[in-house]
Amino acid sequence: MQATLIVTVVLHVLTGVFWAGTTFVLARTGGYQAERFFRPQMAAATIAVLTGGVLWYLLHHGPAGLPEHILGVGALCALLAAGVQGSSARAVRLSAASESKESTPSRRVAVSQRIAGGLLAITVACMAAARYA
Repeated sequence: MQATLIVTVVLHVLTGVFWAGTTFVLARTGGYQAERFFRPQMAAATIAVLTGGVLWYLLHHGPAGLPEHILGVGALCALLAAGVQGSSARAVRLSAASESKESTPSRRVAVSQRIAGGLLAITVACMAAARYA
């Protein structure tokens, strides 16, 4: 159990940091080179969400209290962020197809990264707050 918990936490943290970090950078740069990060971001998002579910299963038994409600809000924001980023897949593909040396990202990609960045910031804040609730 202890080894499973440690491995799951490490995977959750590492993939979550990558996902949130690349999202914040792409939001700040207006989605510049988002086509390079789309697949790794979506893979990290998938792993972060799955390991978050495993952590919930391992650590949160019994009736839901305040920490579980806070984590639930964070989990919902993470799922929404993944959905927002996933919905821009077509725009990312179009941006990659018309790639030139001075490629400019589409407005849709930039907006999706900014929205996802805000949602992931809420997710991180919820994970930190739930620890002390």
